[in-house]
Amino acid sequence: MAYDYREAIKDDIVQYIEDNINLDEYEDNDELYEALEEDLWVADSVTGNGSGSYTFNREEAKKYVVDNMDLVGEMIEEFDIDTKTIGEKFKEQDWEYFDVSIRCYLLGEVLGEVLEELGRGR
Repeated sequence: MAYDYREAIKDDIVQYIEDNINLDEYEDNDELYEALEEDLWVADSVTGNGSGSYTFNREEAKKYVVDNMDLVGEMIEEFDIDTKTIGEKFKEQDWEYFDVSIRCYLLGEVLGEVLEELGRGR
């Protein structure tokens, strides 16, 4: 069974909110979304972008990435990453780079879905 980034990120966002956020402190849904997006962008427990690794395990990251090569392509296009950089990252087998980048790419979309489910959609 292929790794489901969206489901994993969703679970991580929900856990982060439960552990760290009082939704009642935000009257405005846009303010809540923006604050969470900023915090989660660097949260290792959600994107791994703070440290550069979500899994802290190259082989685990590789499995996630290889299961989702379609997302690699989408992420490369969205972030406009040049082919030289991508080639170097593949050559170096920097799977954690791809894993973190995919998580950052999907963050806004999945965060929006989570907030909708919590009745705090934009």
